[in-house]
Amino acid sequence: MYFFMNFILYFSGFCMIYTIAINLFYNGQMLLAVSDLFGYFKRMKSSDYQRYVDSKNMIPISIIVPAYNEEKTIVDNIKSLLALNYYEYEIIIVNDGSKDSTRDKIIEEFELIKVNQPIKVSIQTNEVLGVYRNPKYERLIFIDKLNGGKADALNAGINLSTYPIFASIDADSALENDALIKLTMMFVEHPETIAVGGIVRVSNDSVIQDGKLVEMNIPKSKVALFQIVEYLRAFLTGRTSLSKLNSILIISGAFGAFNKSVVIECGGYKVNTIGEDMDIIMKLHKKMRDEKRKYKIKFLADPICWTQVPESLKDLRVQRRRWQIGLFDSLLNYKSMIFNPKYGTVGMIVLPYYWLFELVGPVVEFLGYVFIPLAYLFGLLEFNSFLIYFIIAFLLGTTLSMGSILLEQISFRKYTTFRKTMRLVLFAFIENLGYRQLTVLFRVEGIFKIRSGRHSWGTIKRKEFAASENHTN
Repeated sequence: MYFFMNFILYFSGFCMIYTIAINLFYNGQMLLAVSDLFGYFKRMKSSDYQRYVDSKNMIPISIIVPAYNEEKTIVDNIKSLLALNYYEYEIIIVNDGSKDSTRDKIIEEFELIKVNQPIKVSIQTNEVLGVYRNPKYERLIFIDKLNGGKADALNAGINLSTYPIFASIDADSALENDALIKLTMMFVEHPETIAVGGIVRVSNDSVIQDGKLVEMNIPKSKVALFQIVEYLRAFLTGRTSLSKLNSILIISGAFGAFNKSVVIECGGYKVNTIGEDMDIIMKLHKKMRDEKRKYKIKFLADPICWTQVPESLKDLRVQRRRWQIGLFDSLLNYKSMIFNPKYGTVGMIVLPYYWLFELVGPVVEFLGYVFIPLAYLFGLLEFNSFLIYFIIAFLLGTTLSMGSILLEQISFRKYTTFRKTMRLVLFAFIENLGYRQLTVLFRVEGIFKIRSGRHSWGTIKRKEFAASENHTN
């Protein structure tokens, strides 16, 4: 009994210190992100942005959209891409063996016909059944192929692509009109750039007409609303700070651009993983460091991609388990890089951080929810100590979320009304009172399902974009 009580006491103490330490680390990231964001916007003001907008000599880019059972959003997605403000680009939609009407909707809406177009197979993929085009939409190419997963669909798109830079976009997303220009500016101004990610933001219940987001609304779903705060925190603080160190490990599969030749050199996307977006970045870091080549992998907060997020706890659970399995899989695949000085800050700082906080963190936090109350109930922890810990942890977590909302308001002001902003503030405040604990549980579940779930994406319910001009929130 003595050993058991001591274990509860010391482990609960460890959990408290760990939780406070991780929150302090995240708040430190926010401070680093603030300086980088303001520096970025200062550079944008001094750069000749309009010259890029009007230029006919920007790097041409191939946009690859993998699609599997995306009948509700795929047409709006294509329309948004056709309306982009960019001089030379192509759109490659890859139907990865959808079981719904995705294929038929695309062919019917854009009046596509099957063509005999040769494909240079740089990366092996599942069989391509056909390529479809229409001279009326000369930018648009449609590939119909056997199911092989998202990574396989991306590889098929790379094989067919014409241009030196490709962007991967999710089929339930819509880009802001100038997103491609802001993304490719990085490749123009810094030729050593091999990958750039844009920010992904929540579009649920916002109004999208003819493929363009015309009214930014707060989602009706509380689950989706919590995720606005999460996404702002993850992108504006986490990825911005790691990008400053040229050590970002994930460019969201929803919106990123890559140097095609370097990706092909790496063998393309790995097909037997559900964490293909992290795996390709890890692969690029490793290759460039192994070959001692100069490179940049960056995140930019200005090019915006609007995407749908899960609106039910069931779908959120599927997504968060998948994310954690993908993280675990990628970390295992590149474990040789950890604490290896050959890989610089990626190996010495960022990978240990991902192992310690992003992978192990949910387990420690979950156990803390069990052992800290136990320590108090058994009289091992005084009420004042318990209360002080709770207040500190709550305030640190809330400060991070509030800081992210403040960054959004200073930098972008997409939520233009006081009511919308205050709803975000409210949900940032109550996020740590139930929602965070649920996401921690889902992530822990993902860790324990690494063997059975590493090849299964699961399904998340989609809905059509809101299109009514009178839609308000």
